[in-house]
Amino acid sequence: MIDFSYTFAGALTGVFIGLTGVGGGALMTPILLLFFGVSPITAIATDLWFASITKIVGARIHQAAGNVDWLIVKRLWCGSLPIALLVVLLINFNIYISNVDWLTEAIGFLVLVTAIGLLLAPKLKQIARNYRLKKATCFKSIQPALTVISGGILGICVALTSVGAGALGSVTLLFLYPLRMVPHRLVATDIVHAIPLAVVAGIGYLFAGKVDGWMLISLLIGSIPAVLIGSILAGKCSPRVIQFLLSFVLITAAYKLLA
Repeated sequence: MIDFSYTFAGALTGVFIGLTGVGGGALMTPILLLFFGVSPITAIATDLWFASITKIVGARIHQAAGNVDWLIVKRLWCGSLPIALLVVLLINFNIYISNVDWLTEAIGFLVLVTAIGLLLAPKLKQIARNYRLKKATCFKSIQPALTVISGGILGICVALTSVGAGALGSVTLLFLYPLRMVPHRLVATDIVHAIPLAVVAGIGYLFAGKVDGWMLISLLIGSIPAVLIGSILAGKCSPRVIQFLLSFVLITAAYKLLA
């Protein structure tokens, strides 16, 4: 049955996804764990499909505006998708889902790292920008390899916890491409990268029977119109103000998960 409390949570998260590309895992998974008491495996499994479907809708708006940097997306996919697929195979062999005692702490830790990353993003971008300008040839030579490696790390985080594709991905892109990643391009590129990553990671949970269908439908009823609104407003709002607000929420969630 449709549960409109889930619908409200989906709408709240959908707005943040549309505005910043962040929230599919870092915000929704803690909400499911803390406010609804959903088991970690079900929260991760359902959230992966929630994030992928919601971001597909948001990506259409950003792609229509020509904001997606496809070269960077492809580099990230080279690292993230194979790693996520490996985790999917482990899930289907019950190597991972047989013991979930550590999952809540792992999610809390990644949410905390996400919040800190959002707060430090301008500083990290400035450090990378200075290095990029002073040692341009060296920096550009290692960009492709570092992007693929970063994609692999994101693939592990997302497949195991559903957290990381949005916030950690955006911070990573700011550091690796400080001159190229203007705010609107950053959000669009981050969202498009996350879609197949969440789908690949979610397949294992789907076949393992861990996705809650009614919960997913209830969440999407709220998130789909909300992500459209957020994507349209993305160019009219201050990204830094939204990041500060989101960081505060994530730090609070991380504290509760780890405590």
